[in-house]
Amino acid sequence: MNSKTKSILKSIGAVITGILINVIPAITIDAVLHVTNCYPPMGERMSDSLFLLAISYRLALAILGGFFTAKLSPYSPIGHVITLGVIGTIASTLGHIQMGDQGPAWYSIGLIVISIPLSWLGGFIYLKRKG
Repeated sequence: MNSKTKSILKSIGAVITGILINVIPAITIDAVLHVTNCYPPMGERMSDSLFLLAISYRLALAILGGFFTAKLSPYSPIGHVITLGVIGTIASTLGHIQMGDQGPAWYSIGLIVISIPLSWLGGFIYLKRKG
């Protein structure tokens, strides 16, 4: 395998890692909060305060995903985290279209709006810590 192919695979891996850091913990936390009855049963609408809880850990995960995407990128860390943010924006927009009426508008629109800036923030934090 040549170095260009390795670099492309590392780039893809960096962005996929960022996606997984965003998605897997969020799904796991959601499931635990449903099972422990902190959240209502699936399909029932949650209160706005519970949506505030949900967005709070999604904010942290978006930053963390950006941090590790930047760390794993073979070049151009900010370019990689912007790619991650764009993918998050697209996924959040599709989620809003499909499930937008199952929660407050601020929640689903908030997820769309935060994707790029928080992914970027994670990458920025990585670069500042790297020195």
